[in-house]
Amino acid sequence: MENIVQFKMPPKRIANSLMNSLRGGVVPRDGAEYIAVGRHQELEAILNDISIIEDGGSTFRFIVGPFGAGKSFLFSIIRSHVTKKGFLVMDADFSPSRRLMGTKKEGLATYRELINNLSSSTKPSGGALSLVLDKWINQINFDAKTQNISEEDRIEWVLKEIYQRCSNVRELTHGFEFAKLLEAYYLAYEYNDVEKKDNVLKWFRGEYQNKRDAKRDLKVNIIISDEDWYEYIKLFAIFSKQAGYNGLLVLCDEMINLSKISNKISRVNNYEKLLNMYNDTLGGKAKYLGIIMGATPNSLEDQRRGVFSYEALKSRLSKGSFYNENMKDLLSPIILIKKLTDSELFVLLERLTKLHSSLFNYNQTIKNEDIKIFLSCELNRIGAKDKITPREIIRDFIEVLNLLHQNPNETVSSILELNSFNFSEPLIEDGEEEIEDEFSTFTI
Repeated sequence: MENIVQFKMPPKRIANSLMNSLRGGVVPRDGAEYIAVGRHQELEAILNDISIIEDGGSTFRFIVGPFGAGKSFLFSIIRSHVTKKGFLVMDADFSPSRRLMGTKKEGLATYRELINNLSSSTKPSGGALSLVLDKWINQINFDAKTQNISEEDRIEWVLKEIYQRCSNVRELTHGFEFAKLLEAYYLAYEYNDVEKKDNVLKWFRGEYQNKRDAKRDLKVNIIISDEDWYEYIKLFAIFSKQAGYNGLLVLCDEMINLSKISNKISRVNNYEKLLNMYNDTLGGKAKYLGIIMGATPNSLEDQRRGVFSYEALKSRLSKGSFYNENMKDLLSPIILIKKLTDSELFVLLERLTKLHSSLFNYNQTIKNEDIKIFLSCELNRIGAKDKITPREIIRDFIEVLNLLHQNPNETVSSILELNSFNFSEPLIEDGEEEIEDEFSTFTI
């Protein structure tokens, strides 16, 4: 293919982080796009959503695939690419202590994780809240200069400007208090009131335990709670546009933890909250906001405890009359992804080989045939074909690369204590020429 982009070595900082994450069996937060294969169509669908968000719309998607299909890896790629396109991204994994709502503030815990993981192009690893607020203030001060506002009148002009710009925010639930806190942050910034700035950031992070303390510190009568945290996500999405970004994308993975909630009432309450978010975004009640949820087929379709156990969601998400599993529909709310093919795994291991040799500064000695031997060993284990995940294959392969680098007299075959293997399904000889790079049309 003429539009193939060959492997590009990431900067050493990212390469180190990438290799350490993969070696530890963890999805890398940075750099996943450098070794990505096999997700071109899914990424195109998400990028179409991004254009809708940028125009002031809102979207909602479920990315669904079995364990090991690469959902979390795809989330990492999406986050990286979307921040480079000028968006803010929040991400969190559901867990027993983080849900959409709960009796022990599990919903608020999810909000705190989302806001703490707020990412931007200049802070891709999270923790971008103060940076976003400061950028917003600098933009308003810059606008004051372009209007030739004198220094004596600048603060008064900016306060009026904040009031006008927040008019669309004040119309929403809790928007008045949200705008008031933005004003408080601006004044604290201008007068170098570090304590007041920290208090505003504490409020935005959902860390105030009671309204009394918030009123004492900030003169606001509300705090972010388990019941209304999603309303502040919608407010923050609109604010992101005012702060100079193109919108906000929220990524929530591990939805299986919602289906594992043992108490039926609590589980239904979570699904009701999910329905509210789904209706808001697809019904046009939110602006500049996209939400993506990661789920397994069982956590979605199980009639007893999954999302489909809640009839209102089932009726919206169930397959239509003309569904065909052999045909892709990437415009539906549910994007189904499958495990990587043997050929795609081959390409992935080729890229890891190049990454490893470049990172540790040695001449690459491992050949395509060696990669085939390794893959054959992994895939031909008894019962492994349908159960082994890319995470396990990657971890094992990096271990082999480490051993070869430190023991140059060894070979892949000797390490695996094997002489030869046959693939149950033939692999291509040169993966880079046959597998289309999903970033062939994008800039890394």
